[in-house]
Amino acid sequence: MTALWLTNYIPIMDTLPLKHTKWSDRLAFDMALMLEGSGETLDEVKDRHSVDASNLLIFNKDPVFLKKVESYREEVREKGMTFKLKARAQAEELLTTSWTLIHSSDVSAAVKADLIKSTVKWGGLEPKNEANTEAAGGGVKITINLGGQDHTASVIDHEPIDEIHGEVQGAEDGHFLDAG
Repeated sequence: MTALWLTNYIPIMDTLPLKHTKWSDRLAFDMALMLEGSGETLDEVKDRHSVDASNLLIFNKDPVFLKKVESYREEVREKGMTFKLKARAQAEELLTTSWTLIHSSDVSAAVKADLIKSTVKWGGLEPKNEANTEAAGGGVKITINLGGQDHTASVIDHEPIDEIHGEVQGAEDGHFLDAG
């Protein structure tokens, strides 16, 4: 009976994204708009986010929250209320939804793959150009320094050989005994 209880007691891994704060980026965004005179009133922001004055006092002591609000305020001052700024604020909030869908057993593998690819793209984690893409695929680059002599570099571009021809003895076990 004890063993059964222990197997049923094993905790299930938490698959929800980590929430490090009690506030959301959207709250910081709405506060920045309110402070710049471009958004809702303070009471409307409090109602929308279900926070009260005591919550706002706590958030006002959080340096991360203050930095986020100031960052949004600077962007609103410099660029105005742009579509890109609105989309960025929404995208940050939608990452939680994306995380939930990726970890749901009800969502198809194709949808999960698309969400993961999109997240990588949005995060700027894709290779920046074709040269990086090719380099990431493997290959060898050899540099030989001949002791301070000034020589021009030579690049030898060669495709890998996919198969070894039967003329080489011992090729079947990976050892080359005779190349002629």
